[in-house]
Amino acid sequence: MIKFPAYTENAIWGAVAGAAMITVFGFGWGGWKTQGKTDEYANQKVAAALKVAMTPVCIDMFKKDSKFKENMVELKKADEWARGTFIEKGGWGKFPGANDLDSDTTKACAQALIAG
Repeated sequence: MIKFPAYTENAIWGAVAGAAMITVFGFGWGGWKTQGKTDEYANQKVAAALKVAMTPVCIDMFKKDSKFKENMVELKKADEWARGTFIEKGGWGKFPGANDLDSDTTKACAQALIAG
């Protein structure tokens, strides 16, 4: 076992305490984020941006559908909680080969269509 001089023990404990304080300050008040939190935040921003970008596309595709009037009647008859599912099943706003729209986007599309 390595034997350090007595005066270095205080320096080592001071460094440990300083590192702990810096870590607590950085993550608590300094704005530091873990990789997981950063990824979560980025995913939320991407979802919000997609909602803004895809809602007008969804509305346009819905309105250009050959069965627009019938679909609009069905959309208005559907319960508010089921309207997003109706939009998703219709495929409006989905590009060929792309993933389905997220539920926030389908709800926003339905809400905008109902509002007129």
